[in-house]
Amino acid sequence: MSETNQDPTKKYTNEELPEQQQDIPGTEAELEPKADHGETSYKGSGKLNGRKAIITGGDSGIGRAVAIAFAREGADVLISYLDEHEDARETAKYVEKAGRKAVLVSGDIREEEHCQNIIDTAISEFGEINILVNNAAFQMSRESLQEVSTEEWDRTFKTNIYPMFYLCKKAEQHLKPGSTVINTTSVNAYKPRPTLVAYAATKGAIQNFTSSMAQLWAEKGIRVNCVAPGPIWTPLIPSTMSPEEVKSFGQDVPLKRAGQPAELAASYVLLASEDSSYMTGATIQVTGGSPTI
Repeated sequence: MSETNQDPTKKYTNEELPEQQQDIPGTEAELEPKADHGETSYKGSGKLNGRKAIITGGDSGIGRAVAIAFAREGADVLISYLDEHEDARETAKYVEKAGRKAVLVSGDIREEEHCQNIIDTAISEFGEINILVNNAAFQMSRESLQEVSTEEWDRTFKTNIYPMFYLCKKAEQHLKPGSTVINTTSVNAYKPRPTLVAYAATKGAIQNFTSSMAQLWAEKGIRVNCVAPGPIWTPLIPSTMSPEEVKSFGQDVPLKRAGQPAELAASYVLLASEDSSYMTGATIQVTGGSPTI
């Protein structure tokens, strides 16, 4: 079978995943099976030559796949992450191997001052910012609302939605016409899981934030869009779900498997590039067939 004619149900394993558990926020090293971030498959074609990008949660999972793709398309990348230093250094290696500059910034994006520092660092290191990817996220799976503490509720909102406000507000003065913002929402914005009450609520908020910002910044020539992933195999999953949930992860979508981070990278490249020049306030759904209507 040719590389361009693969059965999507069999491109990656559709078998049950091994039961496993990690400490929050999880690491790529402990993930079994290993995720595909496009390390060997993504081929760039110069779509982002000379551009300067910030990716939150860029150390692993979807963020790593996007960082690899952006670098191979010609962009320098600032990788924002919490404290997963080994994962972040590994992602930076791929960026640098592509001949691009990688800047690592660790810290908690729940803090406005840290978000401001991310923008300041990007300007100091790159001289400009053309692409902002708000991707970092936190979730916990809970069977009952009584299991959700106030602290956990606050952490979910302050990780998933507050930093988008902080980063966009600080970045606005630096974003010139043609710049793009890409926010990671979720299929949960359309089809919320009852075990992810806090997470799903933030993803709905991200959807609306994106739409509002797209309208607000249209006259500035700054485009703001979303990618809505379905079940994607990243360290977030075994660190925030039970081993039983991990085992069946992705089995309930029409394609009958979890997606891989590499399968989202092209969507972010599209939204970051001139190929999407007439797209703003839009969402690209990458859900394995789960309906979003």
